[in-house]
Amino acid sequence: MSDTTQQLTYADAGVDTAEGARAVDAIRSMVASTNRPEVIGGIGGFGGLFSAAKLKEMDDPVLISGTDGVGTKLALAQLLDRHETVGQDLVAMCVNDILASGAEPLFFLDYVAIGHLEADRMAKIVSGIAEGCRLAGCALVGGEMAEHPGVMRADDYDLAGFAVGAVDRARMLDPETVRPGDVIFGLASTGVHSNGYSLVRRVLGVDGLVPGTPEAEECRGKLEAFDENLGESMADAVMKPTRIYVKPILKALAAGTPIKALAHITGGGISENLDRALPDTVDAIVDRTIEAGTGDTPGVAATFAWDVPPVISEICRRANLSPNEACKTFNMGVGLCIICAPEDADAVRSELEGLGEKPFVVGTCVEGTGQVRYADQM
Repeated sequence: MSDTTQQLTYADAGVDTAEGARAVDAIRSMVASTNRPEVIGGIGGFGGLFSAAKLKEMDDPVLISGTDGVGTKLALAQLLDRHETVGQDLVAMCVNDILASGAEPLFFLDYVAIGHLEADRMAKIVSGIAEGCRLAGCALVGGEMAEHPGVMRADDYDLAGFAVGAVDRARMLDPETVRPGDVIFGLASTGVHSNGYSLVRRVLGVDGLVPGTPEAEECRGKLEAFDENLGESMADAVMKPTRIYVKPILKALAAGTPIKALAHITGGGISENLDRALPDTVDAIVDRTIEAGTGDTPGVAATFAWDVPPVISEICRRANLSPNEACKTFNMGVGLCIICAPEDADAVRSELEGLGEKPFVVGTCVEGTGQVRYADQM
């Protein structure tokens, strides 16, 4: 038991409220940089205030929410001491999901649990969150920084995010409108994004390493070295933030581009996300080719009609993954799938290209039961 005659402060218990106040001051301008006209006040209150006046412009406004985290990619961020981009990952995982319904992200909140709060490191994390919000056009209206001494290592942290968007019900994207013959386009990913990192970390040999130890520093040095196969260091490749697709897609939808459905390719890869944009009567046939063997054969190379980021190919090679396993683990270079009618394919492609995108054909839709299948296995 503690000696009750001696004062034991919150700081003595490991929580530094003064450092927390410094962290809030450090991020105040970053948060303000994400403001939209609907934002009321600033951070520091008990709740984030956001005017709902915009919803009056809609005949039947529907609010769409999404929440997610960054997962074990954070373990690499801590090992590499790279904290500036994981905040964008956090925002992307939430806003890309609500975009799949055709919704415009309106505001975002974050939750940071950390072993020991340091204002400078927190500023790096929140700078990435603010950048993600700017890329998505949504406001960062608040959040929470929770210090967990005795529960987490001092340098350990975890992130969670929450986004709210809105769409007029008549303009919602609906997978039930997808029909056989529809075309599936893809928009490129920037790399691994934020999924599959438990396997990535296993392949890179960083599991169990504690940041700052000699073993961790040795591993960090190897990951920071330039890799000719990647054209950059492995550290640069695996820490690229998740791409945010909100602005070009919303511009395309606002222009009346006839998009039927969207699929954000996240955990579960193409195989377990594209089916979420299908009705129960339609299958997606993804066009990939296998050089030898079958899609289930480990280590068999697959070629695609689009570019697969070198880092994904390298991780799959080191893990000796079969094409089928790769396609249900990683995005394989496809961050977002777009489905449209065949007669609208040229218009959709043209509109996206006019917005600076480079859409590519991923496959087509056929009669089925809501499955994702591969042309090489038919």
